[in-house]
Amino acid sequence: MKGSRAGALLVGVTAALTLAACGVPPSDVIEAGEPAGGMSSARPEHSIPTVIPVYFLHNGELKAHFRKVGEPGDYAAVVGLLFDGPSKDEAVTTTTDLPRLTAKPAVTVGSDNIVSIRLAEALPPFGHLAMLQLACTVAQVSSPFTATIGGAGQGNADMTPSLPTKHFPAPTSVRVFGDGWTTTQPTGSCPGPGPEQS
Repeated sequence: MKGSRAGALLVGVTAALTLAACGVPPSDVIEAGEPAGGMSSARPEHSIPTVIPVYFLHNGELKAHFRKVGEPGDYAAVVGLLFDGPSKDEAVTTTTDLPRLTAKPAVTVGSDNIVSIRLAEALPPFGHLAMLQLACTVAQVSSPFTATIGGAGQGNADMTPSLPTKHFPAPTSVRVFGDGWTTTQPTGSCPGPGPEQS
C-alpha cells in the first residue's frame, strides 16, 4: 500500500515538473477587440398602449368607446375595430349602424387627406349614422390617446392625449366604395371623445 501511494505521488510530481518546464512563459492580459455579440437578454422597451376612440350609437347618438391599437396612425386597424361592433358588455346599451363584415375592407389615405374604404363584399349603401360613425372614428386617428390608468373599454381609464412621434394630418372626410355605390361623409361635425361613460 505504501509503495503504491509513493508511486502515485512520484508520478504527480513528475507531471507537474514536466508541465512547468515546457517553456511557455506566463503572459499579461491579451486585448482581443470587441466583446462577443449575439443574442441579448435585455427586455424589450415597455410602451404605453395607444388608445383610439371608436364611435358606436347610444340612443341614436354617437358615443366614444376606447380601443387599444398597436400603432398610432393605423387607419385599417381602427376601421376594423369599428366594424367589429360593440363588445358583449357594451351591446347592452350600445348599437351600431355598420354591418359585420366577413372580409376586411381596403383602407387608404389619399394626399387629399380623404380616408377611402373599399368594401370587399356586396353590401347596400351605408346610411347617415353609419357614415358618421366612420367619419368621426377616423377623425380621431390623428390624435391618439394613451391609457395611463385602467385599460381600453374601461370606465376608469384615464385618457390623456399622447404625443406621437409622427404627425398624422387630420382626415377631411371618409369615402366608402361599395358595389356600385360611393358615399362620402365630412369629419368636421364630430363630437369630441370625452371620458367614456359606463
